[in-house]
Amino acid sequence: MFVVGTAGHVDHGKSALVRALTGIDPDRLKAEKERGMTIDLGFAWLRLPNGNEVSIVDVPGHERFVNNMLAGVGGIDLALLVVAADEAVMPQTREHLAILDMLRVSLGVVAVTKRDLVDDDWLELVTADVDDLLDGTALEGSPVLAVSSLTGEGMDDLVSAIDSLLRKAEPKRNLGRPRLPIDRSFAMSGFGTVVTGTLVDGDLDVGQEVELALSGRSTRIRGLQTHRKSLERAEPGSRVAVNIAAIPHESVARGEVLTIPGWLAPTTAIDVHLRVLDRAPYPLRHNTHVTLHTGSSEVVCRLRLLDADRAEPGDTVWAQLKLSSPVSAARGDYFVIRSNQTTLGGGSVVETHAKRHRRGFAPTLERLTVMEEGSVRDMLLATIASSEPAVFESVVNKANLDPAAARAELDAMAEGGLVVALGSRPLGPGVRLYTRPGWDEVAARARDFLGGYHRRFPLRTGAPKEEIRSRLGVIPQIFSDVMPGLVSEGVLVEEGTLVRAPGHEPGLTEADRKATQAYVELLESSPYSPPTDSDIDPDLLNLLVDQGKVVKAGGGVVFAVSAYAEMADRISARIKERGEVTVADVRDMFGTSRKYALALMDHLDHQRITRRVGDARVLR
Repeated sequence: MFVVGTAGHVDHGKSALVRALTGIDPDRLKAEKERGMTIDLGFAWLRLPNGNEVSIVDVPGHERFVNNMLAGVGGIDLALLVVAADEAVMPQTREHLAILDMLRVSLGVVAVTKRDLVDDDWLELVTADVDDLLDGTALEGSPVLAVSSLTGEGMDDLVSAIDSLLRKAEPKRNLGRPRLPIDRSFAMSGFGTVVTGTLVDGDLDVGQEVELALSGRSTRIRGLQTHRKSLERAEPGSRVAVNIAAIPHESVARGEVLTIPGWLAPTTAIDVHLRVLDRAPYPLRHNTHVTLHTGSSEVVCRLRLLDADRAEPGDTVWAQLKLSSPVSAARGDYFVIRSNQTTLGGGSVVETHAKRHRRGFAPTLERLTVMEEGSVRDMLLATIASSEPAVFESVVNKANLDPAAARAELDAMAEGGLVVALGSRPLGPGVRLYTRPGWDEVAARARDFLGGYHRRFPLRTGAPKEEIRSRLGVIPQIFSDVMPGLVSEGVLVEEGTLVRAPGHEPGLTEADRKATQAYVELLESSPYSPPTDSDIDPDLLNLLVDQGKVVKAGGGVVFAVSAYAEMADRISARIKERGEVTVADVRDMFGTSRKYALALMDHLDHQRITRRVGDARVLR
């Protein structure tokens, strides 16, 4: 399915031409019929000689309605540029052609209408004028055909030309991520809300769960139509009317996008490659306010030039558009910017959800160049690097690539060591990705942190995991994937709640060894009532705990491990014999004080050996 869009100056006969081609009047509004002028988008369809149907979007030509023209021209495959023979090339002819050029519409045919009003000599001059107009544009070399909507002259040739050109059109890509930029929303009696647009990047099916990307509202497709024919599935490239459930049509505005849930997040900042029109009336300066048109959206934004202070007519520059309200766009989408009813330029979206950049920063400009012009591999690397660790599906969506092709390329990149995939799952949704330099930086930060930690605390076995997580600046969910990667690459060793550098062992001096030995002997000399006033270094005490020589029971009470094991065994045996034990029982069993008995029982509870029931303990 293909879409043809009209373009051209007001009163040059676009709607009349569509009526003559299709038998359908594209002017649906009362005001349009009264004024004889197209104000908003109109729609019709044409059956070609090969039996295929094409959709036709008829756009307004008046300069005041170019914004409406832009809402419908974005998804077309072929431009039908209309020039009236009695007036020749006019201002909106040039502006509409410039817009088609910015939107990279490369297939087109020029219909010189009102052939019946001029003689052959005048027609020859108009045709030459049109040829000159097309020079240097995407439509250069397009056929120019004289027609008359009144007499029918040239209509068969025009249809044949459209048919021939569309045979050259590339098939619409199907990425499995359908997007329908909505250009019209209305209510139909007995059905409810219907939205229309040109479907891109995927199929839509009756019964499918979808969402409105800007509002985030979920809905379901109740019905699909193309050319007033009901469908079970709509394919990319087709004009589609979608009947959606449970959402009033008044709440769905032009510029909204119907899509599948969970991937097309709205954005208020996009990086773009912008070409200023040769005929732009003035240079574009940094921080100029302009109006962005992309898809069916229209939003005021601030133009931030990234590699220049101003862009002269004809210049191509890198820029960021800071939007006054969100839009839903994808990498590779085309756009146009306007101001005061004047088209200034356009180009392509290179990155959505862009961060604020330092102007003139070479690495940023290089990355944007890769994002636009690089290979799939280069593009994936640049996308991962912009937000690593990046989640697989986020990378695919931001790069706007086919998921199967992206997975195959990323598999090869992981195999070759260009990217690091965290976790043991197959490469796919949920897997986190680093570029190799990005991962090496994480590993270097981990090594630096542990090296400094071991120098500051030579007596400690290792650093708490939470502390290294904080120093690496990753959230817990990501850290749970990062840790196994660091362990597998030998960056660190994981021991319970601690991590250490490979080969690290607490560095005890001779004095430290004597102090720890004396402390353990002191505890063992009074195993059930060990002294609590020892001034042993806290790091030495923690080392003894890590080495399994002592047990910290809480409240300043520390037992030698031999005493602790004996007491735990005897308490377990007593409970098995009597069913329970109290703190007083434990005190009497070991001839100690309540302080030690309570500390011991609380520790056994904490270790899930016992469980408190009232004033007694039972085994878990």
